Amino acid sequence: MKKDLKYAVMVIFTGLVILGCQAEETDDDVETDEEGTTEAESRDGYGPPDETTEWVFQPAFDSGDAGWANGVEPWIEDVEEATEGTIEIELLPAGSIVSGDEAFSAASTGTTDVYAGWATDYGGIMPEGMLAYGMAMGAESHHEAWAAMWGDPQYRIGELVQEAAHENNLHWAGWTNQGPNSIFSTFPVNSMEDLQGESLRAGGPQALFLEAMGGSPVSLEADEIYSAIDLGTVDGTLWDTGGINDMSYHEVIDYAMLPGWNPAQHQEIYVNLDAWNDLNDWQRDRIDDVFMSNYFKTSRMHAEGVEEALQDLVDSGGEVITLSEEEEERMRNEAIESVWPEVASQSERTAEGVELWEEFLRDTGHLE
Repeated sequence: MKKDLKYAVMVIFTGLVILGCQAEETDDDVETDEEGTTEAESRDGYGPPDETTEWVFQPAFDSGDAGWANGVEPWIEDVEEATEGTIEIELLPAGSIVSGDEAFSAASTGTTDVYAGWATDYGGIMPEGMLAYGMAMGAESHHEAWAAMWGDPQYRIGELVQEAAHENNLHWAGWTNQGPNSIFSTFPVNSMEDLQGESLRAGGPQALFLEAMGGSPVSLEADEIYSAIDLGTVDGTLWDTGGINDMSYHEVIDYAMLPGWNPAQHQEIYVNLDAWNDLNDWQRDRIDDVFMSNYFKTSRMHAEGVEEALQDLVDSGGEVITLSEEEEERMRNEAIESVWPEVASQSERTAEGVELWEEFLRDTGHLE
């Protein structure tokens, strides 16, 4: 009951934030011209520029990833609409200009203008990205994640990520919850002990979690995972749930574990800071305005993809295992004791962010 009450309060708060932003954007008392620009904007030079800015957007993945249609494409549409066509964005798959592994650095140095990926290459380049990616056994939904990262002024963990992004010559401009990052395997996982000694494909924060549970992470490129499972080289993979059917993993695995080792895995979008600063104030405000609305829209889109992917697994003869509440609590406690300190050790900001995440989970009743 205590947990439900605190969670309800948090959701109500997040809803009030959304409604407040919508109210600000639809103020009927502001007079506008035919193009939607207010009289004050026109008078002060605040409004759409005369010239068009063209950006090149290369994420760390291609169109086969669930983050393409449910993440980056909707973000581009919203940004171009919000800026009234004064920003045009060309979306290219990984490998078009640089490899997926090099995509984050390419946006930082200005080789490209926009990047999308996870934990900024799993934290190797900018460890604070792991705070935005999502903590092991952390937030259980996009509502919770938004409250901790941006919605509740008591936490605002997102500001730590933004500070780190600026130091890397980037501006954090987009975010989406891709649903659970879970364990997809040829063996059932009903408890932590079931993972001991098992070899699974895992990288970055996934590997930290698997090692803490006694498993053996194996590093593989995405295009090698299917065949590795099929041949028995590994016994499964840690992956975002909504993407398993895109990768056809449901054909070679038998089990999925819910709520997932990361119940709310996120993908981030960053704009080169020089390109961001070259925009005028009006354009930057318009992109900031769609950050939250796009987050909730794309998170819902990913949630629909999760349902479809799990149904494909079941239709293929697989089984979805939902952990008991007791086992979920055990796994969360072990993750906080063993995995979270590894994240905290990456930088002063990650240490501060992990502390805030733990405070958030206690305040929302997930931890005693």
